Amino acid sequence: MALSPDQITAALPGLLRYARVLTRDPVAAEDLVQDTVVRALERAADFRGESAPQTWLHRILHHRFVDLARADRTEPTDDDTLAEQVEQAWRDDAYTVDAETVVLRAETADELRDALIHLPAAYRSAIVLHDVQGLTAGAVAEIQEVSVAAAKQRISRGRAMLVTHLARGTERRMALQGVPLRCWDARSRVGDYLADELSQGERSALEAHLGGCPTCPALYAGLVGVREALGALRDPDTVVPPAIADRLRSSAT
Repeated sequence: MALSPDQITAALPGLLRYARVLTRDPVAAEDLVQDTVVRALERAADFRGESAPQTWLHRILHHRFVDLARADRTEPTDDDTLAEQVEQAWRDDAYTVDAETVVLRAETADELRDALIHLPAAYRSAIVLHDVQGLTAGAVAEIQEVSVAAAKQRISRGRAMLVTHLARGTERRMALQGVPLRCWDARSRVGDYLADELSQGERSALEAHLGGCPTCPALYAGLVGVREALGALRDPDTVVPPAIADRLRSSAT
């Protein structure tokens, strides 16, 4: 039995919630859901009812997300190797974290979302499906098309990586005390800042962040430098031979 458009529509809210936590970017989340819907419609005749429609759609979104995440890397990285490195640290009896720091950061939604973004795609997806969406390990396995044991391992390793990441960055948080805006919020506004499309209050907040953040100024300087270098690629009008320029002007009138 083919999947109907009504079944796809009914699944959209859950797909969008899933995508928003995975990406922490509303636009990217909407694009991811749109890609999922397009692929689902293209493959609607392939749906055989062997899993629930929402499971089938979440599976398409999961695989699309993992493909995009891997393609977006500047350098190839083995997700399982990263997970194993964290697990190896956890096997060391001497390894520990500052629980107060971890819990305080986890209780702050922005901090938790920032930490989630640093998890490898498959592990992030497993955590979101299980701990955010409330699905069972069996359902996660079905969506990710792995064994239940593999899904449980991804959930376990994902949580360990999340705790380890939340435990890091205490020094950075101290350095940013009193600095307005979170780094991503500041970085995402640079384009509008350069285009002079921010309000005075937004400009002031961004400038204050750039004045106090230890990492964002270099990124900002890089963006400005690249923009100026791209502008330098623009050919001056004088490179057009006069005869051709005259012919073009006459044809336009």
